[in-house]
Amino acid sequence: IENLKGVQVITPSLGFKVINARGFTNTTNVRFAQLVDGVDNQAPHIGGPIGNVLGPSDLDILNVEVVPGTAAALYGLNAINGLANFTTKNPFAYQGLSVRQQTGVNHLNDPNVKTFGAGGGSSSPYSETSVRYAKVLLADKLAFKVNATYLRAYDWIANDQTDINGQGNATTGLFGADNPARDPVSSYGNESSDRSTLTLGGKQYAVARTGYNERDLVDYNIKTLKADAAVHYRFRPGVELAYTYRVAGFDNVYQRSNRFRLQDYRLQQHALTLTTPVVQARAYLTSENTGRSYNLRSMGENIDRSYKPDATWNADYTSAWNAATSGGASVAAAHAAARTAADAGRLQPGTEAFNQRLSQLQDINNWDQGAALRVQAKLLHGEAQVNIAEALRRSGKQLTNKLDLLAGADHRTYVVVPDGNYFVNPNPGKDALGDNLTYSKTGGFVQAGGRLFEEKLRLTATLRVDKNDYFDVKFNPRFTAVFSPTQRQNFRLSYQSGYRFPSLFEGFSNVNSGQVKRIGGLRVMSDGVFENSYT
Repeated sequence: IENLKGVQVITPSLGFKVINARGFTNTTNVRFAQLVDGVDNQAPHIGGPIGNVLGPSDLDILNVEVVPGTAAALYGLNAINGLANFTTKNPFAYQGLSVRQQTGVNHLNDPNVKTFGAGGGSSSPYSETSVRYAKVLLADKLAFKVNATYLRAYDWIANDQTDINGQGNATTGLFGADNPARDPVSSYGNESSDRSTLTLGGKQYAVARTGYNERDLVDYNIKTLKADAAVHYRFRPGVELAYTYRVAGFDNVYQRSNRFRLQDYRLQQHALTLTTPVVQARAYLTSENTGRSYNLRSMGENIDRSYKPDATWNADYTSAWNAATSGGASVAAAHAAARTAADAGRLQPGTEAFNQRLSQLQDINNWDQGAALRVQAKLLHGEAQVNIAEALRRSGKQLTNKLDLLAGADHRTYVVVPDGNYFVNPNPGKDALGDNLTYSKTGGFVQAGGRLFEEKLRLTATLRVDKNDYFDVKFNPRFTAVFSPTQRQNFRLSYQSGYRFPSLFEGFSNVNSGQVKRIGGLRVMSDGVFENSYT
């Protein structure tokens, strides 16, 4: 799929890839809808899918439809950049047992792997096993299929030591290893919120805590175990009811504004789909539990602070710097000596004490003190689409086959359990669902189309309307004309608009992120916080 024109695929982890289009390659894919048999497979609180962890295995994919550009008129919500719809194999048509094994090796002669004991050598195996089985139980009536995939690997090691604060002490002539405010890319606990301005010897220096490299804070072993089962029942030819259950559990490294270790992360989905020549309807429920996941930046910061608070560390640093310069040390040497003295008692990676502290902070759900990511969320969606033209024809109305007329409606509700750190309820006591946060949207569309000039010209007009709990009604029209003089020549002219409502995280988040609080953009979250601020 990444070789298709207009499609961008990035691989932020060995465990998953992110699909997008139109030049947007954000690792959190909220502008591009990713569907499986018309069912959105996003993680509810993120607002986008975590790669294909809840999607089908390669063995079960029949085809993939990619629509680059806005598809909001028909699909609404977050299809502003387009969508990819994975169609899976129907068990009535594709029976039998299929097995696929992919094996490889990475980290060949990787000094990081060899030095830090990842996998115990200079290479690590990659393995992905997939199984599919489908069978018709009652001829043309009842069929089922099951799929399972197990992936095991050792992820790429983030070890970029580029200093992103290289000019932090330029006025004092301290650069490179001599810069006391160094902030390497793949190191946490030495960011801007972990720096202090210290007056030493009559000059001001920016000084950061020492921090920890990412490889010291995370287990790069990744695994994904996912499975799905579906039961299909045919009432008569063309009329089919299908129930599908998907489940995934995985450990890997995920990146958005911060890097996260996703550990014991679980996703489940129940979907019910009815397909007839006139009506298509589906309803599905997706549930998410982040397990024992944690924020790598907060982990690095709070391991440092747990053995010595910033104020104490700064005082020790100042005393040691003064002592070193009094003894004749150069400024750069004094800073090095001061850091060594201030870091006395610092927890060392790989020691039992360090591992115990990392485990403790992994369970503290407050990023000013710990690093836990504890989110439970659900997505409930229902939709129906009616082929009005086909219904009229079947009722005996005289209607040309060159005319198409469709109408559809959908409703979606997100529910998240406030955890007090990542999400809080701004209006406790007012929610019928026990103070859980709810976020809903309802919409619908009508579409008319016709084929003219021996079906060489196709004209389509679509109008969609959506209403979100916190936003006014949005209208999205689309007009298209496609002229096909031959089967291999197509000329397309279209006008369409797109929109995107904020994701659950963008709207409701209340994150203590490294001594900085980020508030969701909805007014219900920001009222009284920053709405009356001026600069």
